[in-house]
Amino acid sequence: MKRVKYLPHEGRQGSALILSLIFIVIFSAMAVAMAGMSGTNVQVAENQRKLDNTRGCAESGLEVIRYWMSQVEMSGTTAADQRFTQLGTVLQNELSAVTIVPVCNGSTISISNWPLQSSSNQSFSAVLTKIDNDNVQMEVTGHYGPIDRTIRTNYYFGTRAHNVFDFGVASKGPISLSGNVELSGVNINIESNAYIESASSLVALSIIGNSQIAGHVKIVNRLANVYLQGNNAGVGGVTGQAATLPPYTEIGVAPTEFPEMSPSQFYGYATNGLSPTADLKHNATYENLRIPAGRNPNFTGHATLKGVIYVETPNVVTFAGGVDITGIIVTNGSPTDDSGTNQIAFTGNVTSYPVSQLPQEEKFHGLQEQTGTFMIAPGFKTRFGGSFGTLSGAIAANGIEFFGNAGGTISGSILNYANEPMTLSGNSDLLFNRSGLTEVPAGFVPEIVLHYDPSAYAEVTL
Repeated sequence: MKRVKYLPHEGRQGSALILSLIFIVIFSAMAVAMAGMSGTNVQVAENQRKLDNTRGCAESGLEVIRYWMSQVEMSGTTAADQRFTQLGTVLQNELSAVTIVPVCNGSTISISNWPLQSSSNQSFSAVLTKIDNDNVQMEVTGHYGPIDRTIRTNYYFGTRAHNVFDFGVASKGPISLSGNVELSGVNINIESNAYIESASSLVALSIIGNSQIAGHVKIVNRLANVYLQGNNAGVGGVTGQAATLPPYTEIGVAPTEFPEMSPSQFYGYATNGLSPTADLKHNATYENLRIPAGRNPNFTGHATLKGVIYVETPNVVTFAGGVDITGIIVTNGSPTDDSGTNQIAFTGNVTSYPVSQLPQEEKFHGLQEQTGTFMIAPGFKTRFGGSFGTLSGAIAANGIEFFGNAGGTISGSILNYANEPMTLSGNSDLLFNRSGLTEVPAGFVPEIVLHYDPSAYAEVTL
């Protein structure tokens, strides 16, 4: 039987080589594709990095300008249609220290490229545009080489959220209580609180004897301290060392605003000058009274005052007899004069009525609506030595003193604009009642600031 011989097929020779070549081509193509894809991904990543850096430049610029804008302050007397112009002036003054010159052109303020990182050509620029009298649009553009990204947001003009009228007593200088003094309020948690800056004195608060502050005390000077002497001296209903600690006394708090005193709006009412020959020893009624500079009157008889009582500087005015006041007392002194040379003193009893009770007569026209203020006395030290039932409004002066039996209810706050101490001695019990007062009292002008509106944040796409 013959064995069958199997011979290799001639057509199968070299197939392995062909298959290898095919796989080589496929893998080469894949390698080329992957290399191309990798290059594309690298380029996409690089583009994304540049875009992120550009957006980062815009975000950095936004934070820088937000800081600059937070420094903007202007008087509350600035007319609404002049606020944007004033904003440009304030920014020019503010940024001059860093050699940036904003360009103001009607309804726009432009800030040119400000370098963030010169080596990589990163910078930002900004444009502020007036929308209306109350609103400003801000666009900040980040630059990274040829790439730009813009962020848009808004600001609006308004006043500070907090000011010294949130306290019963507020003083730029230290406060000293001695004797049997008690500061309290109808709402103890708010109206009897005290605010003290005491920038030039390390003893911000001194309480001696049986004196008490019913509310809490906030002190700005972080190096200041509180001095208590006497078993009954205390704060917030607590005596001893505990009264000098939080929450009763807080040291190093953020400063709040003392609004600008603006008594000039009342000067025009005071048309009746006090005669050099006026008999001040007898009962007399004075309406819209102007006390000329250097007159230095001493009212020893009972006086009735209505409307505006305008005291020119220099002057020392004394009400030694009783006095009834239906109106507001104003002066024209300097708000930085803490000398105490000019004074208004009440050594007799005071009866006060709000301006809303003035008769509806032409000479008092519009004054009835100017509520919430008893006295605005820049450059004058004010002294109270007699008792009073209620003083119908806030008291502001460059130096304040209560002594003897002075005391009663105050329908507002006491504001000491002087860096000199505010002193209360004797039996000067004060009760603060600010119920129904929701607005800044007449004659005080809070500073205008810019508020950031985060809801308006958006990236601008072109």
